[in-house]
Amino acid sequence: MGSLLCILQKSLHFMILLNKMQLIRQHSEVVMQNNLYHGMTETELDEAYNNTAIVKDFDGLLKKLQARSRALYKKYHWIRDRSYGRKPRQRYDFLSSGIKNSPTYIFIHGGYWTNCNKEDFAFIAQGPHANGMNVILAEYTLAPDATMTEIVNEIGHLIKKIKDDQDFLGVRDSPLYLAGHSAGGHLAALYRSHHAISRVHMISALVDLNPISMCWLQDKLKLTPVEIKLYSPLFHLEKGAPTLVSVGGDELPELIRQSSCYADELVRIDKSVKMFTLPMATHFTILDDLANPDGFLMKQFMTLKKPGTPKIY
Repeated sequence: MGSLLCILQKSLHFMILLNKMQLIRQHSEVVMQNNLYHGMTETELDEAYNNTAIVKDFDGLLKKLQARSRALYKKYHWIRDRSYGRKPRQRYDFLSSGIKNSPTYIFIHGGYWTNCNKEDFAFIAQGPHANGMNVILAEYTLAPDATMTEIVNEIGHLIKKIKDDQDFLGVRDSPLYLAGHSAGGHLAALYRSHHAISRVHMISALVDLNPISMCWLQDKLKLTPVEIKLYSPLFHLEKGAPTLVSVGGDELPELIRQSSCYADELVRIDKSVKMFTLPMATHFTILDDLANPDGFLMKQFMTLKKPGTPKIY
């Protein structure tokens, strides 16, 4: 009888202990769920990376940008939809400055790797074009039709094709500048050490894919742990082309943090990196400044240089 009682007491003690462990695990899971990234819950993280949600009428804004872009296509003679691969979206548009040996500003549009087209943002070409640059508007395959790995590789194919096309475009001795907005800024950052790139312009760029993989964007992107590690520029800091990291002063705090953190870390090993915050600019109005021939972004970008060298034009 005594031994049976002892067994029952031990069994009861084990069940109580097991129950406590389950409660601790459940509590830990709740804590982790409510503290996904930098103290943010999943809902807060979704809001922190939703640029369009804070625009009162984003559809109306996009239509205005598209109208401005159509007007710029009509204003100049472009080479349209030059292919750099077999997929339908592997295309680029080219606008010549008409100036011999002038640099070529390659612009990669944003849209969180899942939305938008190069035609939506053609209006930005006015800024670099008025400053004596040829302009290329790059398109790429969007998720979920392409993985992040495939999207990143497409930009490499784009750069190679542009180099191969330099005689066709009449820009054999043209330095190549790689620029991008938002997701496009992320893609530009990944190629700042490419031997063909002379300068890089990151605009409201995303440099850490960790929070992207934890919010609403993951549904389409399906980022893998390997992709997060390989394709987060923040984790691959190295010397490269002179780079302007720019962001709007009125953007979402997470967008400002990503740009500022990246610039602060990168400038420690590469003094040709420059950070610029455009006061009162949002994620989209910063593009108005880029399109302005006398805008602050173009002025800042034109002053980039390798340490110890004269200003590059």
